[in-house]
Amino acid sequence: MDTATLKQVNPSKIMQLGTGFFATKTLLTAVNMELFTILAKRELSGDEIQSRLGLHSRNLYDFLDALVALGFLKRTGLRETALYRNAEDANLFLDKNKPSYIGGILEMCNNRLYLFWNDLEEGLKTGLPQNETKNGGKSVFEEIYANPEKLREFVSAMAGVQMGNFVVFAKSFDFSNYKTLCDIGGAGGFLAAQVALHNQHMQCTSFDLPPVEPIAKENIQNMGLEDKVAIDSGDFFTDDFPKADVITMGNVLHDWGKEDKLMLIKKAYEVLPKGGALIVIESIIDDNRSENAFGLLMSMNMLIETSEGYDFSMSDFNELVKEAGFRQTSVMPLTGPTSAAIAIK
Repeated sequence: MDTATLKQVNPSKIMQLGTGFFATKTLLTAVNMELFTILAKRELSGDEIQSRLGLHSRNLYDFLDALVALGFLKRTGLRETALYRNAEDANLFLDKNKPSYIGGILEMCNNRLYLFWNDLEEGLKTGLPQNETKNGGKSVFEEIYANPEKLREFVSAMAGVQMGNFVVFAKSFDFSNYKTLCDIGGAGGFLAAQVALHNQHMQCTSFDLPPVEPIAKENIQNMGLEDKVAIDSGDFFTDDFPKADVITMGNVLHDWGKEDKLMLIKKAYEVLPKGGALIVIESIIDDNRSENAFGLLMSMNMLIETSEGYDFSMSDFNELVKEAGFRQTSVMPLTGPTSAAIAIK
């Protein structure tokens, strides 16, 4: 290979991604040790951080300065004279004491998914989940819903990740022709709450399994929305959906295989009036399957976590909703890789 070709084609992207887990594990470890929560109170020296986190002196400054180089920390001074503080995004999203905290999903990545993704090759060869169920354990949902503390953490983590999308959706979608909304698999009730907050005429319901009800009710009470958002309990596989003008599902369909996706879509169709809308908020994969890398990677995470789940493109969605009877579809980009796929009855 000549020098000119080498200048045009180099291995830096390969090396950056191939060793990307170095940076990933550095961030996840910092989140898990609550470094950003501690630094949200005040800036600290390396010695103070070492003492607070119980770290060894070896590589202490490599760890902290790597977080500086990655853009998660800021620093004045160097080594022993250095003072460390959070970067703006880390301060907003990785401080456990703020309602904007999204670290719950990162804690789950650190404590569960990081290990399971090591068996991706086996998953790709067998088509089988590579999580706790592989060794006879309960599925992730069974485990979470059976433990009130884990369930509260999970609901909080999911809310943190999706809140920005819920706000954009609540502000951007035209609700003028609708009066009622039911969010299926509504977890903490936050999607219904955002719609109610930004659309005064809407009456909303959040529908999920009974163990979630007290968490959702507490959230709605804290937001002062008891008269706008009802919490309804049931199993979306076995119970009818509550009737509403708009049915939403946020990160629900990707947990299930094609047959279950279609079944849930048909249940939505049955309870909607003519002109009613089904709105699915997910990392919708682009139809060319070449741009939304996060959506494609999330679909592989569904391989790791579920028996049949997968993420889907808008053309996949169109095929399913038209089979269920819906007459027209559209897509609304939200934040990052997330979109709202819309089907009208």
